[in-house]
Amino acid sequence: MHKTVFYFSFLFILGCKSTSSKLKVVTKAADFKIAFGSCNKHTIDNLLWDDISAAKPDIWIWGGDIVYADTDDMGKLRTVYNAQNEIQGYKNLKKEVPIIGTWDDHDYGLNDGGVEFGAKHESQIEFLNFMGVAKDSPRRERKGVYFAHNYNMVDGKIKVIVLDTRYFRTALTLDTETKKRFRSNTYGEGTMLGERQWQWLEAQLKNSKADFNIIVSSIQFLSNEHGFETWGNFPHEVDKLKIIIENSQANGVVILSGDRHISEFSITAVEGVPYPLIDFTSSGLTHTYAEYKGEPNPFRVGETISTESFGLLHFDFKNKEVFFEIVGDGGAVLEELSQKY
Repeated sequence: MHKTVFYFSFLFILGCKSTSSKLKVVTKAADFKIAFGSCNKHTIDNLLWDDISAAKPDIWIWGGDIVYADTDDMGKLRTVYNAQNEIQGYKNLKKEVPIIGTWDDHDYGLNDGGVEFGAKHESQIEFLNFMGVAKDSPRRERKGVYFAHNYNMVDGKIKVIVLDTRYFRTALTLDTETKKRFRSNTYGEGTMLGERQWQWLEAQLKNSKADFNIIVSSIQFLSNEHGFETWGNFPHEVDKLKIIIENSQANGVVILSGDRHISEFSITAVEGVPYPLIDFTSSGLTHTYAEYKGEPNPFRVGETISTESFGLLHFDFKNKEVFFEIVGDGGAVLEELSQKY
C-alpha cells in the first residue's frame, strides 16, 4: 500500500482591519508569483488593485464574477465589462501583468446558472473579448472558456489549467428540508464539466511536465457542507477529479477557487498522491460576506477571512515549495500557508 506523508506549515496571522493593516506583504524570494481573486463590482470601490500591483505578480488570474451583470442582454454585459476596464487600478495592472481566468455565474449571466442558460454562447464571446483573446484564436471555436496556460522559466515550469464550471454544468438539487440552498445530487447524477472538458482536463494533467499544476475552479472544490454551490453537490465528480490527479502523477496540483465572498484554505489527503491537495479560496475583491458568523468546512485549516482580499502564491522551484497568502487592503497579510511538494 502506498504510504503518504504530508508536510505543511500554517502561520496564523489574523486580525480586524485596523490591526492587520499594520502587517505588510513579506517579500519572499520567488521564482514565479500568481495573484488571483474573484467577486468584483465596478460600482464599488476597487480598493485592492494598487496592492495587487505592489505584490508584483507574474500573472493575474480572475477566479470568476469579474463583473456583476446577471443578464442575457449582451449590450448590458458589454457595458459592464467596459466599465471594469476603465477602473484606473485595473488599467494599471493590465499594463504590467498578463491577465487570464474564468467566469462564474454573475458574469456568465445567470445566478447559479449552468447548461440551461440560453445566452451562454453570446456571453462567451463577450468574456473572450474582455480577456483580450485574439479573434483568430482556437478558443473562439470552442464551447466553454476552459483553457491551459504554460509558463516556462529557467528553473521550472508552471501550468495553469482554467476550468469552466458553468457552460456544461447540469442541474443542482434544491434543499427543501433545511435552510440551505442546495444539497448533493444522487451519486452519479449530473456533471460539473461535461464529457469533452473532462477528457481535456485528464489529458492536461496526464501529459503535464510542469513542476506545479494550478487548477482554477470558479467554485470551491473541497468545502461541501455550506449549502451553496460547490463541487460537493456532485460528489461523484469530486471523486473523479481525485482519481484523475492520482492517475496522472502530476506534480504539485493546487486548486484555486472563488465565489463565496470569503477567503480560506482547505486541505485533504488524496489516496496515492504524495502531497496534500490544497483548495485556496480567494473571494471578495470588492464585497464580502460581512455578516459571516461561521459555517462548517471539514477541510478548513486556520480561520476564514471575511474582509476584502486577494490570493498570492509564491513558487520556489529549488525547494519545491509554495507560499500561499491571503492579502488585504494596504498589503496586509491576513493568513498564510506553506507547502512543500
